[in-house]
Amino acid sequence: MADISAITSTNAAYTPNASSTSDRVPQKTLGQDDFLKLLVTQFTNQDPMQPMKDTEYIAQMAQFTSLEQAKSMTSSTQFTQANGLIGRTVDLQSDQDTPTTGVVTAVQVKAGLPKIVVDGQSYDLSSVLAIRPTQQAPQSN
Repeated sequence: MADISAITSTNAAYTPNASSTSDRVPQKTLGQDDFLKLLVTQFTNQDPMQPMKDTEYIAQMAQFTSLEQAKSMTSSTQFTQANGLIGRTVDLQSDQDTPTTGVVTAVQVKAGLPKIVVDGQSYDLSSVLAIRPTQQAPQSN
C-alpha cells in the first residue's frame, strides 16, 4: 500500500495559513500613503511619449486634499453632535432590538468615532431614534 504521508505534508506546505488570512482587517478607505503610492506607480509606469501633465497632477492633489478636508469636517460635526446630546433624553435602538430610553451622560471616543453613554452603555450616534429635553425634577423648598 502507498504511503500518503508525503502527500499530506506536501499539501500542508501549499495550504495557506488560515490564521494569517483571518487576522487581517480589511480597510474600506484609502489614506494619504495609498494615494501617494498610486501616484508614484502612475509616474513610474506612464508612457514616455505621453507623460502626465503638471495640471493633471495638481488636480489630483487638490481632489485628494478636498476629500481629506471633507472627512475631517464630517468627524468634527459628529463630535459636535454627540456633545450636544449630553444631558438630553434619547430613545435608542439597542443591540437586542429593544428600544432603550435614557439620559446621555458622557461622550466617549472609540476607534476615532464618538459614542454616547446612556446608563453606563456606549452607543453609536446612528442608534439614536429620538431626542427630547430631559424633564427636570421639581425642586422642593
